[in-house]
Amino acid sequence: MYICHVKGTVIKTTGSWYLVKSEKGDLLECRLKGKFRIKGIKSTNPIVVGDEVVLEKSDDSYMIIKLIDRKNFIVRKSVNLSKQTHLIASNIDQAILMITLLNPITTTTFIDRFLVSANAFGVEVVLLFNKTDLYNNENKDNHKELIKVYKKIGYKTISLSVLEDDLSNVKEVMRGKVNLISGHSGVGKSTLINKLQPDLHINTKKVSESYNQGQHTTTFSELHELDFGSSIIDTPGIKGFGLVEIDKNEITNLFPEFFALKSKCKFHNCIHLNEPNCKVKDAVVKNEIAESRYFSYLGMIEEEEENYRLNDY
Repeated sequence: MYICHVKGTVIKTTGSWYLVKSEKGDLLECRLKGKFRIKGIKSTNPIVVGDEVVLEKSDDSYMIIKLIDRKNFIVRKSVNLSKQTHLIASNIDQAILMITLLNPITTTTFIDRFLVSANAFGVEVVLLFNKTDLYNNENKDNHKELIKVYKKIGYKTISLSVLEDDLSNVKEVMRGKVNLISGHSGVGKSTLINKLQPDLHINTKKVSESYNQGQHTTTFSELHELDFGSSIIDTPGIKGFGLVEIDKNEITNLFPEFFALKSKCKFHNCIHLNEPNCKVKDAVVKNEIAESRYFSYLGMIEEEEENYRLNDY
């Protein structure tokens, strides 16, 4: 029996099958050999788009036999009762989180959870606000406030209507990088990719009017190479974003504006809840830190404390 080994990058996952692009540029359909486990994380999907892998060819079939160490990855916990952990993608240069303030609504809680998880695993994030053409006056005011909040703490933001506006600034931000595109279903991920690269012909659907939620058009994650010197990982829409493997004492360090003030708190291990002389809480009262960010933080702390109690039994 003839056996050889090939290195490549996973560019599509379809459950039990993986499409790998070899170093020579060949597209190879593969399966997993045995069971893969990731240190510290028990995931429903051990191999994801972006992974560099080693394949073993036996006769005419290929098997993934080794996962090469990842530069980074994005992971989330399902918010349904299963609480399953899902890896979204790996070896990413930056994530572009698409946000809509209506049709559907992206909450600040969702944004902040995504940012914290990305920060924890070493992924830079760009916030792309879409559907600005649909804004009423209230949406416009909310949008201005959110831009101010996230720019102040160092995040790059882009605001546009993917359908109507020129995308040259988006291309410039993406150029030369592996970009993960993420967000709720219906925020315009597939529409964005189709406009950046029309020959991909990715399916799109209208947002459900009855539930104001997007309908899943991307079923499996896939990496696409784009003509302007970039690549993009398209992922299925995400409803909720639970944190994974982040201790509650570390969450404060993943909010840049909290971390900047932590050394000025009375206690070095202050987690900004009930401690006296807490500079973070003072900054919230003075409106120097956005109240929405602090509420997001409290929700994450509460969730981690609940996880700790459940795991303790």
